[in-house]
Amino acid sequence: MSMAVASLRSLARRQPRLRLPPAPLVVPGGRAALLSGAAEEAAPLAAAEAAAPPPVPGRKVLESFREEFEIGGRSIAFETGKMARFANGSVVISMEDTHVLSTVAAAKSSEPIRDFLPLTVDYQEKQYAQGVIPTTYMRREGAPKERELLCGRIIDRPIRPLFPPGFYHEVQIMVNVLSSDGKQDPDVMAANASSAALMLSDIPWNGPIGVIRVGRIDGAFILNPTVDELGLSDLNLVYACSRDKTLMIDVQAREISERDLQAGMKLAHSEAIKCIDPQISLAKRAGKKKKEYKISLISDTSYEKIRTFSEAPIEEVFTDSSYGKFERGGALEKITQSVKAKLEEENDEDSLKFLHKAVDTVRKQVIRKRIIEEGLRVDGRQLDEVRPLYCESNTYPLLHGSALFSRGDTQVLCTVTLGAPGDAQRLDSIVGPPTKRFMLHYSFPPFSIDEVAKRGGLNRREVGHGTLAEKALLAVLPPESDFPYTVRVNAEVMASDGSTSMASVCGGSMALMDAGIPVREHVAGVSVGLVSQVDPATGDISNYRILTDILGLEDHLGDMDFKIAGTRKGITAIQLDIKPAGIPLDIICESLEPARKARNQILDRMDQEISTARGINDGSSPRLATLSFSNESLRKLLFHRKKIEQETGARVSISDGTVTIVAKTQEIMDKAIEKVEFLVGREIEVGRTYKGIVSSIKEYGAFVEFNGGQQGLLHISELSHQPVTKVSDVVTLGQSLSLRCIGQDMRGNIKLSLKATLPQPRIKKDLKNKDPLPSEVTGWAAVENMSSVDVDAQLSSTEHENGTTEEAAAFSTPSVIIRSAADCDAQDDANGSKKRAKVAKSSPRPNKPASECHDVRKATAKKATGATTKKTKKVKIEESVSNGLETSGSDVPEQSADNTSDQNQSPTKFQSGAMKLGDVVTAKVYQIRAYGLVLELSDGVRGMHKFEANGLKEFEVGQELVVKCSSFNAKGIPLFSLLD
Repeated sequence: MSMAVASLRSLARRQPRLRLPPAPLVVPGGRAALLSGAAEEAAPLAAAEAAAPPPVPGRKVLESFREEFEIGGRSIAFETGKMARFANGSVVISMEDTHVLSTVAAAKSSEPIRDFLPLTVDYQEKQYAQGVIPTTYMRREGAPKERELLCGRIIDRPIRPLFPPGFYHEVQIMVNVLSSDGKQDPDVMAANASSAALMLSDIPWNGPIGVIRVGRIDGAFILNPTVDELGLSDLNLVYACSRDKTLMIDVQAREISERDLQAGMKLAHSEAIKCIDPQISLAKRAGKKKKEYKISLISDTSYEKIRTFSEAPIEEVFTDSSYGKFERGGALEKITQSVKAKLEEENDEDSLKFLHKAVDTVRKQVIRKRIIEEGLRVDGRQLDEVRPLYCESNTYPLLHGSALFSRGDTQVLCTVTLGAPGDAQRLDSIVGPPTKRFMLHYSFPPFSIDEVAKRGGLNRREVGHGTLAEKALLAVLPPESDFPYTVRVNAEVMASDGSTSMASVCGGSMALMDAGIPVREHVAGVSVGLVSQVDPATGDISNYRILTDILGLEDHLGDMDFKIAGTRKGITAIQLDIKPAGIPLDIICESLEPARKARNQILDRMDQEISTARGINDGSSPRLATLSFSNESLRKLLFHRKKIEQETGARVSISDGTVTIVAKTQEIMDKAIEKVEFLVGREIEVGRTYKGIVSSIKEYGAFVEFNGGQQGLLHISELSHQPVTKVSDVVTLGQSLSLRCIGQDMRGNIKLSLKATLPQPRIKKDLKNKDPLPSEVTGWAAVENMSSVDVDAQLSSTEHENGTTEEAAAFSTPSVIIRSAADCDAQDDANGSKKRAKVAKSSPRPNKPASECHDVRKATAKKATGATTKKTKKVKIEESVSNGLETSGSDVPEQSADNTSDQNQSPTKFQSGAMKLGDVVTAKVYQIRAYGLVLELSDGVRGMHKFEANGLKEFEVGQELVVKCSSFNAKGIPLFSLLD
């Protein structure tokens, strides 16, 4: 703006100055003449201003600083000064194409009554980092997800111990993932960037730290593995440290041994410190000078006064093991009130401000001194002693799985719920898998510690403890291919007095076995603590004690909470949280051995309660079935899935050609499978039983709709082991049947059998009353007296999947005895002209009305292509039927249900004579079929000869052959074999 004004002034100076004449006398019209002259003088000046070009903005230079280093063959860079310049400290860390921004800010003053550090870490992964628009209704990110809370804890845990004592100003660290290539998990990068941002700020902090991830594939450790490499790794170790001490450990493993874990942690420490020097160098170049913040510390005089009043009664209470958790708490409150009354009498306002903090410090010193010097704990246990255990499985039989676990006063109820694969949790993370099929949800209600509090949303502590227990149990779960259920474990803390997360591991393991999940073995967890003495001169630990199975009070007053879970073979999960500014790695490695011994003791007690998984179908565990279909077949199911769920009560999920059904009982499961298979249909297998509904009834059998709308023929001979007179005597229209597929005829009709699903009748072994053998049957029907479907059914063999063929029994008694031609003619005369008129019609099947033939074609056309036997077009066969077997009504009388189904009456005398097994006769080739020959004897009756596999098929109509009667089929038609 100033430049523009200066340019206008210079232009004004260049204009020639006008010498105005003396002011004229006041005359009428003189004012108008003066204004007109001023306007004429200002016009050139305005034109010059308009012609001047606008000022060009200057180029801003962003001074940035960058430090690069390398770990595990991957280049990492810290950069500051380019982004978030107003933040107290800001750093962008880069690894390949993944960039993470971390900023830090602190409040200028702290509240006077605060006695803790209000550190907040907000980690956020926005979907733009991977080029995706959020799928939420508002198309923007909502509340923090579980993964974001866990990543925030990864940053918080190693940073918090390094703030100076008494620094109670509010500090906020915000981390944003700017871009992600999906290869590297940004959580470790975010922790290193936050450390660098604190180093650049003016906030007092005793950093920096280094954080690294270590994996192991085929026994070889990998530094900063990619997401794909983590999928193959049996170790996921996140390690944070200062230059000489450990600050945080987080482990997920597949039963890694203590020795291998120690090797991995030592390697991680040596590599993680490579992140420290670049941060120090960056802070020297671009960091701010540390500011003098107000430190809230009690004076030595006030502390000594409070210690004098409270030390003796505190020792009396906290050295008596008969006191319980709440009894100790109540006694401490009385001691505090007694000291408060004394301070009020002395009007010591400074000491009253820090009263509660000072009393807690006195209690801490008393308890720690007794542990260090005497080796005795608050409850009287030895240092390596585990509290009494209580284990109970199947606590609530109605649930899929349940267990109750207690260790001392800590008690956790764990329940298991099984669901379909579609119930898996969907994850919107920018890295990792899209779904999670195993979930453990940890809940810490306020009543578990006898307090009153509101229940809110996701709690960082609950999410962290639940994830730790989830990682511990995940190592023993069966693979998804063997156990496709989605599993949810609920860990409800009933009472808390230390290490409820490890109690959730123990209870969850028993609940999984109680639910019938085939876990390989139990998983148990225990928490190990540390109490140490520090040399004031050097700041190093001079003496320490390791505590096994710590109480809540020992966790509060101790130096570390080292949670270790695993099986007898090795470790599956670890979480280390510390309070001092680091612990030597040697002490942490030493803590692994007492944890292993305590873990085995707990596993022995759990095995006594339940050692193997129950049957999945025992109790109330749901049933799960997985069916595979083509995507085309599933289109019908997509529209009827909700209806099936409402009618059966089962849950049906569809995904990529797979249908998964979950039902509470086997009865519901069978009903749901039946409806799905009936609607969609499955590949037809010979010998398998199907559910079907009778769609139409004919004189020779019934057509049944099954397997997704396909039609099958239930012949009258397959209705029962006993002779059947009428089809309607056995089945009715719309009746539901269980039928077995026995094959497929040459026309594509699927042959079904009802009697194959029925038990075989008992045959009396009385030779005197035994029925005559089929060889003694004297009557046999001409081929033209049988329907074309029956003839084809006899010529076509049932071909199984293994290549074998199934033929009709050679010595089976015919279920239907066909009468002689004379009897048929007499019956036709009685039926009248209406029956003969039907026969005279041109039809491909003379024994059925045209309407029935149309029904058969319609039913056959509806069948799907799922049969195992091949369906081919039968054009030539249809021609042979119309040219050969079908004759006029005068030549072949039509059978009816009245004159052909009387099975109790045997033919008196057959016109063509008796035919017995072994008879050798001369026959002519009447017709050549695809599967065999129709032979005509000298007296006009006909029989059949079926081609053998790869046999000679060069025959001519009218050719004479010498044949031998080898058997009879179920209809009494003779079957011949050729003689050389």
